[in-house]
Amino acid sequence: MKPLPHPNNQHLEAAEGWLELGNHLEANEELEKISPQLRAHPYVLEMRYKIYSAAGKWEGAVEIARTLSEMLPENSWGYIHYAYSLHELKRTKEAYAVLIPVVDKFTETTIRYNLACYSCQLGNLKEAMQWLEMAIDLAGKKDIRLMALEDRDLEPLWDQIGEI
Repeated sequence: MKPLPHPNNQHLEAAEGWLELGNHLEANEELEKISPQLRAHPYVLEMRYKIYSAAGKWEGAVEIARTLSEMLPENSWGYIHYAYSLHELKRTKEAYAVLIPVVDKFTETTIRYNLACYSCQLGNLKEAMQWLEMAIDLAGKKDIRLMALEDRDLEPLWDQIGEI
């Protein structure tokens, strides 16, 4: 993907810096300084998603991530964040439906882990455990298990996770 030209790249970097400092408002102000014709660039959209996410503006985050998944279908980032945003809006069935068609396209642990969370929240505990086991197989037992044992979305599985 082609990088942003100067000075737009500096505004993008500044937005990232503000976001790392926990100031999504200043981060957004930096993005507004980017040339209008470049505001639909995938790097700018990704940063805007991160800003919306930090602000809890999930409706806007859904649209940005959906757009990124359409713009860059070979990149898992858009799909993962599209589904996550839907889940944050309590639209977990839709979140699940975003990831299922692309799960075999990517070898990402996150996709399988999130499918475990979504399945669990939808009451499909056996399927959730299967997705979680796949995520563990991809990423390694310890880290994923520890994360899963703190994830409220997987709480109905906590007793079983301890046995993996």
